[in-house]
Amino acid sequence: MGAAAAVRHFLIGPPLRARQVAKEQITPIEGLPALSLDALTSVAYGPEAIIVVLATAGLAALHLVLPISIAIVVLLAVLVFSYRQVIEAYPGGGGTYAVCRANFPPGVSLLAAAALVVDYTLTVAVSIAAGVASLTSAFPGLSPATVPICLGILALVTGLNLRGLGDTARAFLLPTMVFIVGLLVVIAIGLIHPLALHAARQGRPLVPTQGLEAVGVLLVLKAFSAGCSALTGVEAIANGVPLFKQPRVVRAKRTELLLGGILGVMLLGLAVLANRWHIGPRSGETVLSQVIAIAVGRDWAYYVMSLTITVVLMLAANTSFGGLPVLTSRLAGDNYLPHLFSLRDERQVFAVGIWTLAGLAGVLLVAVRGQTLTLIPLYAIGVFTAFTLSQSGLVKHWWQTRPRRWQYRAVLNGAGAATTAVATVIFLVTKFTAGAWVVVLAVPALIALFARTHAYYARFGRAIGLDTIPARPHAKPTMVVVPVIAVDRLTQRAVAEALSISPRVVAVHVVVEDTGRDADRDRELDRQWGRWNPGVPLKILRTEYASVARPIVAFIDELHEQHDEQIVVLIPVALPDRLRYRFLHNHLEIALTAALKTRPDVVVASVPMPLRDS
Repeated sequence: MGAAAAVRHFLIGPPLRARQVAKEQITPIEGLPALSLDALTSVAYGPEAIIVVLATAGLAALHLVLPISIAIVVLLAVLVFSYRQVIEAYPGGGGTYAVCRANFPPGVSLLAAAALVVDYTLTVAVSIAAGVASLTSAFPGLSPATVPICLGILALVTGLNLRGLGDTARAFLLPTMVFIVGLLVVIAIGLIHPLALHAARQGRPLVPTQGLEAVGVLLVLKAFSAGCSALTGVEAIANGVPLFKQPRVVRAKRTELLLGGILGVMLLGLAVLANRWHIGPRSGETVLSQVIAIAVGRDWAYYVMSLTITVVLMLAANTSFGGLPVLTSRLAGDNYLPHLFSLRDERQVFAVGIWTLAGLAGVLLVAVRGQTLTLIPLYAIGVFTAFTLSQSGLVKHWWQTRPRRWQYRAVLNGAGAATTAVATVIFLVTKFTAGAWVVVLAVPALIALFARTHAYYARFGRAIGLDTIPARPHAKPTMVVVPVIAVDRLTQRAVAEALSISPRVVAVHVVVEDTGRDADRDRELDRQWGRWNPGVPLKILRTEYASVARPIVAFIDELHEQHDEQIVVLIPVALPDRLRYRFLHNHLEIALTAALKTRPDVVVASVPMPLRDS
């Protein structure tokens, strides 16, 4: 094993056999860090988004945080129910894309896929940027290194996912459990007996003393849609069903239910505490930080939770790495993306999808310099578009299949689709000029990419006669051409391979006619060939040009004119055992392959000879 392979195996792990894939598949508990961190960590910004919108109407409007949060939890329950049905009906993964593909025309399923690709990319960028922002808030000296830290975390998450989702889930399990248990304990203490209720708060309040905006329907809808950002990531489990251990459907449904229960309790608990303590936005401190500080005081527990939140916000990017590669593999299987996306690598993961997601997120992080506020206006539009399409597709699914109590399911999904559609429209209208226009352009661009790729594969299929029975193959006599430079073991190996293909073999050597230079060497080659007598004629090709490939191509054209034969060109290739020596050899192979690679009437192959003592 070479040095490069050894480093790769150390970082990524050794190759896995097909029967070892089960080791990298996940359980419901492992599904929380692997596919649910995006949704779970949304409690860090979802409730705050509601409060920030309500604060524009003054202190009197902050009491609406609880009813709005209840409405969001009801919608969460509808989404969890819907995606549990998606998991059962479409166990092959793909989530919303699979639902739309089965129930709508292709354009709708491509809209769903494009929206999810945008959402997954933004999830990675937002999660990492939010985590780094939390880190630099605690340690301001790290602020100049924001972008390198973001890219370093992205590299870490990418490397772990290239090892396999099982390794990633196990690596992230401890901080995820600390976050879940710790926050639930904080909420419980806050509800029963807060430890620092009357302690001085940090920062200054950002709530205007007088209402700047009337508390009307539009304000409530804006607060509701802003708070719905806490629901991003709910769909990832349905997209990644194939990643679970058998029975996949049962385990995935359990994970979805577990996610919904934990997230619902967290959102309601935080809303109750925020309402009870009249928490509003403050400079330099998040709503979640205020809740923790009042519940347990600014002691060791506060700092442990703050650090844990920072870590899991960074790791929430892993949700996309679990969902997007499976989605892109489905798209590739349907000919909407290059087939490379459907291939597993040595670790049995969809590595091309992982690298693509890492590349897109990295470019985005560099473009916005790791600033979360620049990304937030783009966030949630894609996933809420997917929510709407998924539930609309389920309504049609129930209408067509009509299982027991299908009317109840259809009404529930229809109401959920209408609600998420309203939230999507509000997102677009209120955030369009703040950056949402980028999503509006990106989604059609992705749809166009999918459509162009599909059209190409359709043309390719017609060109090669895919799905048709071709005529019986007919063998043709074969002439093998072997370009040679000298009489040596490399030439011997190539001529032997040529004779094993066909008895009709000709060796060719190109002589550049200039001022007679190298004439003696060429005559010596002819004499050596005669003494060696391999049973193959040597044809000397003379040219006045510097190109060695041109006379060989012209000779091949002459052979085609004289005989209806299959021409095979076998090129001797030296393979030194050290990579740095290889550029010293095989210049003829490079030139000749470039000249003949587009010729459909010629088969070009190489005859490698390892050089162990180079």
